[in-house]
Amino acid sequence: MRPLFPVCHYADMPSVLHVSETLLGGVGSVVTDLVQAEVEAGWSVSIAAPADAATTELVEMSGGQAHYWSPPPRPGASLPRELHNLRRAVAAVAPDLLHLHSSMAGMCGRLVVRRRIPTLFQPHSWSFFAVQQPVSSAALAWERWAARWADLVLCVSEDEREHANAAHVRGRITVVPNGVDLQRFERADDSARELARASLGLGPEPLALLPGRLHRQKGQSRLLDAWPEVLAVVPDARLVLAGEGPDRQALAARELPGVRLVGQVADIRPWLAAADVVVMPSTWEGMSLALLEARASSRAVVVTNVPGMREVVVPGTGAVVPLGDARALADAVSRRLADPRLTKSEGTAARADVERRHDLSVQRARVLELSAMLAKRPRRD
Repeated sequence: MRPLFPVCHYADMPSVLHVSETLLGGVGSVVTDLVQAEVEAGWSVSIAAPADAATTELVEMSGGQAHYWSPPPRPGASLPRELHNLRRAVAAVAPDLLHLHSSMAGMCGRLVVRRRIPTLFQPHSWSFFAVQQPVSSAALAWERWAARWADLVLCVSEDEREHANAAHVRGRITVVPNGVDLQRFERADDSARELARASLGLGPEPLALLPGRLHRQKGQSRLLDAWPEVLAVVPDARLVLAGEGPDRQALAARELPGVRLVGQVADIRPWLAAADVVVMPSTWEGMSLALLEARASSRAVVVTNVPGMREVVVPGTGAVVPLGDARALADAVSRRLADPRLTKSEGTAARADVERRHDLSVQRARVLELSAMLAKRPRRD
């Protein structure tokens, strides 16, 4: 089988320990893709992550060590125990590079290692955006302090780097935009749409799709607020929410006409092919993989004007609407559901833009290059 990524070979193959509080969702996809690329390059790869099926599968693929590690969602009474567990994992692997994914892994890993081992921290969206006061101030103060304990902070968007600069998070920061597998997520033409709709039991009605965790971050309730205005323009419109999460019960209780919750789907590609427009009214993002997948599938998109989204959706590939403006959101969605020529044009342009700026193979090659450079740095034991 042809490797998914170009295989980069190095004279001395590095060993790396990936630490993540989750292997689900977008973060899990990034970790999984990167581990696969490193394994194909001949690296020694180990994982510290929660004890679940995703971790087991990833460890089996890598052939490395597994260290089951489940930190709390935020610092609490169990934090000392999890620091101890992670310290044992680092000692057992003795990696050339520690790669930390997201806020809690970034906190615990940097507290344990304090840059004695080359350390790469990947926020996947800054923690101080995901919480409210007074926690956000504490999170920001921590990130400012802990930046000294990372050899490199890897941002997935220019917006993410600019917000670090604006928040006075200092350190060596670079950007490698997220990417998407252009072979797995192919252009979905009219024929693909018809086949997908037949397989999913859908009719010919205009269809909007919102893929993502059912959580306030992703903005499902925001779209439901705007949905009656969409129906006023496109009465036969349909909306599918694909995903699971803590907001499911509240969203289902609203019982709006034309809205369907399909839960977590094993493969989002048929739903992307079936959709006329993909809507993502997020409150915050690093750079959404679901958005890149929709654009690679040649789908027009509607997103909110937040970091990690607005830089992806360039003019002619969809709409960027103000966060919290239900009327603008409804107008952008209804316009596209009512105009197949517009969505087709924007979808074609979106695919071309993804090919130009978000090829997964290019992204992974760049991350491996940076990781290999860091792994060669001397330890500070």
